[in-house]
Amino acid sequence: MQVGYFQSYSYDSPVKEKLNLCERFKLNNRLYFIYKYAIIVLKTRKQARSGLYDDKAWADSSNYIFRFIEKTGAKFHITGMENIIRSSEPVVFIGNHMSTLETMILPGIISPLRRVTFVVKESLVKHPLFGDVMSSRDPIIVGRTDPRKDLEAVMNGGMELLLKGISIVIFPQSTRSVEFKPEEFNSLGVKLAKKAGVKVVPVALKTDYWGNGKIIKEVGPIDRHKPVFIKFGEPFEITGSGKDENQKIIDFIQSSLKEWNPPSPLKGG
Repeated sequence: MQVGYFQSYSYDSPVKEKLNLCERFKLNNRLYFIYKYAIIVLKTRKQARSGLYDDKAWADSSNYIFRFIEKTGAKFHITGMENIIRSSEPVVFIGNHMSTLETMILPGIISPLRRVTFVVKESLVKHPLFGDVMSSRDPIIVGRTDPRKDLEAVMNGGMELLLKGISIVIFPQSTRSVEFKPEEFNSLGVKLAKKAGVKVVPVALKTDYWGNGKIIKEVGPIDRHKPVFIKFGEPFEITGSGKDENQKIIDFIQSSLKEWNPPSPLKGG
């Protein structure tokens, strides 16, 4: 069964017992990582400026990033991809935001299965390197400084996109954070889904393999000892005020992170 770029609805990076010289060079090599990342960023920027960066080009470039990240030592574990297309209607994907990694690879997972775009910060569409690419994806733009304006932008822009059959990915946290804080997880995505009458798909992410950079935030250190986990939950409707449904998403994320980050056993004295 072909599921986009994958052979099934779940995926685990293969483990090689012996690595050749070239593979050992790439492993955990940040220079190789930055070099390959720079190539794809410049290529996609050129495509976007030429009006050639369509859905397929977006998915292809995202898969390219996925594969070279894997070559640097990342071990991906993806489950629940059947839930991306379980609903025949467009959906709102709602997940936690841990690093740049999910922004770069989710298009390669979701886009081959259904049309999708993101809710993004205004600073990203104005970014000198990534702005043209993100703008070409017709995203919903929020400022993250005025909650009322952000709500209006998401409600109006989201309704328009969903009516066109385009699903939306939203990270309700105000910024990327390795630590998941439920109190910072707003209900924008749930409110949009309720208004549009579409289902939500919860997404749990552990992507701290790719850290934040000191000079360029999007190009941080990598740590092959931190596996990457992505889980898509079952789609569900918003039947009440949305409060319980938002808590359901929070619980899904928290339980997944707890599963992926089991507490260290106490050391005996």
